[in-house]
Amino acid sequence: MSPESPAPETDPRIDPLIVVAPETYPFWGYLDLAGFVLIAVLALLVESLLAGAFLSVVHVRKFLVELPAQLILYGFLLWLLSVIFRRYYGRPFWESLRWVPARLSASVLAACGVLLAFGVMGASVLLKTPDINSPMKELLSDKTSMLLIAVFGTTLGPLCEEIVFRGFLQPLLVRSLGAVPGVFLAAVPFGLLHLQQYGNSWRHVLLITLAGAAFGWMRHRTGSTKAAVIMHAAYNGVFFVLLAVQQAAPHAS
Repeated sequence: MSPESPAPETDPRIDPLIVVAPETYPFWGYLDLAGFVLIAVLALLVESLLAGAFLSVVHVRKFLVELPAQLILYGFLLWLLSVIFRRYYGRPFWESLRWVPARLSASVLAACGVLLAFGVMGASVLLKTPDINSPMKELLSDKTSMLLIAVFGTTLGPLCEEIVFRGFLQPLLVRSLGAVPGVFLAAVPFGLLHLQQYGNSWRHVLLITLAGAAFGWMRHRTGSTKAAVIMHAAYNGVFFVLLAVQQAAPHAS
């Protein structure tokens, strides 16, 4: 009689009755969100007060103060998110925010942003959105300010806004409410953030909210915050290009 085959070896440290559940994403919660929002609102108030006080003492162009102040504010908010991820959860910043390659190429994502911009312009005509004298229009009134704001609006602006709204806020809402409500609700504060910039015009805020929902849907479908940033940057770029053409038109005639 041949000897019986030996039983396969098992790792005594592994209990076969233990089932490891998949990790929940996002791993942060609403308490983290509440703390972030509270500190962000306080930081925004401080930034506005300091910028206003500086402009009342030093008489320079507004964008020379407001643009650096916004850069500092965005940098602070990203640092705050990194503290939440690293200190309380021991997680890396970019990986936590799903800064990963998208299934779509950068050119396709940019094309989506361009198409969205023209779609929003069409919706603006249907809504009869007024051409009002807003703080944003004042900032874009000359070539120097427009150039600096265009650089910011197609690079760091979309990066920081998408990280906060689509990288941090949206996954939490989608996990709790589902894809459609989560994407839309994340776009609402994004739209309201621009309320003062556009002279408290509800039509402008509605259009920006719809654009934010489109960025959010791209983030959800691709699983990549980077995809939303590229789309957002291309979307903003269309408006800056059209504005530059409009400002150059009288001089060309």
